[in-house]
Amino acid sequence: MGFVLINIHSSEGTAATKIAPMMGLESRSLTRILKAMEQKHLIEKHPDTKDGRSVRIFLTPAGREKKLVAVKTIKEFNEKIRDALTDEEVNSFFKLFEKIHTVIEKIEK
Repeated sequence: MGFVLINIHSSEGTAATKIAPMMGLESRSLTRILKAMEQKHLIEKHPDTKDGRSVRIFLTPAGREKKLVAVKTIKEFNEKIRDALTDEEVNSFFKLFEKIHTVIEKIEK
């Protein structure tokens, strides 16, 4: 849920249709996650004022608090990784990750 939280704009909310692609999820998977988050009072769904067919997801106060914790946790994790790896290892990782991502994109097409 933390990754979903960090992909929701804190004040403007985010269109539900934009969250799944940002995370590489199918919409039905995201729907289950959003439902659980709504039941935990982390998010609220509201009609999009610009597009009546769409729904925007907004963080509740509890959701904003959890988002701060998620962002802090991610930053701390990234710092630990950066401390454990050389710049060359980090660059090699990202090059490899880009190649894997390219292969996945080709498979999906």
